[in-house]
Amino acid sequence: MSWIVALALALVAFLAIAFLFKAPAATRLAVGAVLLLGLAGYALQARPGLAGAPKAPAQDPANETAAMVEARQELAGRPLGPVNRWMVIGDALARHGQFADAATVYLGAVEKNSRDGEAWLAMANALVAHADGMLTPAAVLAFRKAGEAAPAHPAPPFFYGLALAQSGELDQARDVWASLLRASPPDAPWRAELTARLGRLDQLIRMRGAR
Repeated sequence: MSWIVALALALVAFLAIAFLFKAPAATRLAVGAVLLLGLAGYALQARPGLAGAPKAPAQDPANETAAMVEARQELAGRPLGPVNRWMVIGDALARHGQFADAATVYLGAVEKNSRDGEAWLAMANALVAHADGMLTPAAVLAFRKAGEAAPAHPAPPFFYGLALAQSGELDQARDVWASLLRASPPDAPWRAELTARLGRLDQLIRMRGAR
């Protein structure tokens, strides 16, 4: 019975993305591959006959990921581009920690509109999360595309600086955030948070220098 449910869900997901959301051919192939990989993993590891023994996890990484998505959406109180259905699906996947799948969906958004800064930024964040916080070349490219699509928006440099800091590039992160702070209006709603993060980053840099 569990196999029927798994196959049905996979089929419904593929048909929705392929026809309801009119995904390009390349994206349909990628989504199909991801779904097949998931079914293969289910075949190898699933044991639906076992009795359940739930317990609360020590920490919930999904909460942190969901906060990241919300921060991206709410920074500056305005989107980088028009809201579209690709972002809704991608953000839902990212909130549940499915970063590779989310990046694939965001790719569909930028294939439809290469000037969608929101999608480029979301893809960059998903790629960083998928790499366990490391800033990969693909993520750097996505951050650059986001900045080019929305040069006056604070979100691309803010999250690029965050990714640099997570990757251990503290001096580069400071340069990016300091530049953003200098360019921010005095009444910008993100100034307080950015100033606080810069202060903590300076403290880390001083501690590293002391060592």
